[in-house]
Amino acid sequence: MTRGGFLKRVRLGREIGFSLSDDAAVVLREAAERVHAQRPFDPKGSGWTLVTFSVPEAQRRVRHRLRSSLSWEGFAPLRDGLWLAAGEVNLDAALEPLADALVPHAVTAFRAVDLPAYPVSRSVREAWDVDAIRAEHEEFISTWSRDSIRCLSELSEFVCLIADWLSLLRSDPCLPPEFLEQSWPSERSVALYHLRRAQLATAARAQFSAAADRPRELVED
Repeated sequence: MTRGGFLKRVRLGREIGFSLSDDAAVVLREAAERVHAQRPFDPKGSGWTLVTFSVPEAQRRVRHRLRSSLSWEGFAPLRDGLWLAAGEVNLDAALEPLADALVPHAVTAFRAVDLPAYPVSRSVREAWDVDAIRAEHEEFISTWSRDSIRCLSELSEFVCLIADWLSLLRSDPCLPPEFLEQSWPSERSVALYHLRRAQLATAARAQFSAAADRPRELVED
């Protein structure tokens, strides 16, 4: 996390602690909007967004961060060096944390609409495994519909819930409904997430506050 630029070291007397970097704070703020959204799996706008980029071999870490940012925004590689996302993606916001790391003109982006004889949309199943996306939703629903989850406390369950939800958000690229099967499970996933979050949040926050207020030697024990 430190090498990736998400944490920074902070000296605390004779010890070293860690705090969020400015880039990580931006990423969390932007992610929170989708995490708390009521319809996080709906595409924004119409048409398609296409991105091509060139990052030098010496900047592998930057390339990895760029690909991760694009994946979070629903992009998938369509051809070598060409990534595709449904709708109108706000790339300025998505790539802001990488602005200082990318060389000038490293990223080129286009808005696209289908031509009747050569529709971009026919490449949807080439870029995304729709069956696997459905399976991710079904797994989330199966896991969090059970009364007893794998974790022990409300705080632990709350953390597991958020982690599973983030994984699902990253897995689902927000495709238009016409490319999805009937009875698509995303609405059930959203309803279940908000239900379980509401059930766990109060107790989880209380447990976190209690742990944070305990003397350090007791926490270590």
